[in-house]
Amino acid sequence: MMGEQDQFASQYDVSRETIERLCIYEDLLKKWTTRINLIARSTISQIWSRHFADSAQIFNEIPVNSEKLSDFGSGGGFPGLVIAALGLEKMPELHVSLVESDVRKASFLVTAAREMGLRVDVHADRVESLQPQAADVVTARALAPLGDLLSLAEMHLKNHGTAMFLKGERHQEELDIASTMWDFKVNKQKSTTNDASALLIITNLRRAA
Repeated sequence: MMGEQDQFASQYDVSRETIERLCIYEDLLKKWTTRINLIARSTISQIWSRHFADSAQIFNEIPVNSEKLSDFGSGGGFPGLVIAALGLEKMPELHVSLVESDVRKASFLVTAAREMGLRVDVHADRVESLQPQAADVVTARALAPLGDLLSLAEMHLKNHGTAMFLKGERHQEELDIASTMWDFKVNKQKSTTNDASALLIITNLRRAA
């Protein structure tokens, strides 16, 4: 029977080196979660099938030739650290920044990136307090309502950039509300890890007239 790591390697077509980096990450998550709330204790047994896979589905949709990605509210590193790990193998030109206002979680991100051999920037700050990032791509997972995320995206995306947000079962309601304040094009994809959730890929973002 194929193990979780082998399933992940097969599904996302990554090398043994990338799997080894993610194993280091898994061990650090388990160790640090006993002290700070990085992931729900109930999901510790689902790190590969839920947290890593959730993040990897975003990586697979990053536009070709993207050079700068900013992950908002990175928390325990999802999706940003997983994207950085996959990017080291598949998109070496992609530079990843992680934004996390909780100083303890930001410290975890710095430690995990170092142990995994990843070059990422970690900003221990609020997203709205940062200088504009001029990112090709911004990402977030379970951070804020969509309308608030679009305000942050407008601030930190370069022209013609792409916002990629994982949202839960109320994603259509959030889209309806956001569309009263914003004009945008959305590609809504069913999440590969939860049928009720969706990955929202948003382009052509501007405030509604």
